[in-house]
Amino acid sequence: MVIRIQPSTQTLYDQDYYLWLRTTINQLRTSQFLSVDLDNLIEELEDMGRSQKRTVKSLLIRLFEHLLKLTYWNVERERNQGHWKGEIRTFRREIKDELKDSPSLKPYILEIFDQCYEDARTEASDRSQLSIDIFPLIPIGSLEQILDENWFPEYNHNHHGKPD
Repeated sequence: MVIRIQPSTQTLYDQDYYLWLRTTINQLRTSQFLSVDLDNLIEELEDMGRSQKRTVKSLLIRLFEHLLKLTYWNVERERNQGHWKGEIRTFRREIKDELKDSPSLKPYILEIFDQCYEDARTEASDRSQLSIDIFPLIPIGSLEQILDENWFPEYNHNHHGKPD
């Protein structure tokens, strides 16, 4: 005699993620709480939080990088400033959207602010081939300034912006 066993939700998670997701949502909506695959559901919720943090961190680094290029890469500014300003506006909007959806991420942004700036200095230096020393050690603006859609740092006219 062969006994057929229905695939468990655990197996469903590994076999068909989308179907697992739809099944879990349906179980929650219909109050079938004992049937919910709690271990994977908890893991997914934790991953969502980590993913949001990674997104905000990446956007902040990219925002700083473009602000630095706009301010210090003099040789390329005339040709690229329109593109850089457009990117800056996009990154600002996306960060604000993330904060609107999850206001509790603002303390996290403050926590990673300096490290993101350091990472952006390195990336701006790599992309521009300018010495990292061209870019100031201290962030070029406060969180409020860099997220302000009308704020742009003043150009640094003292450096030629040519690769060293």
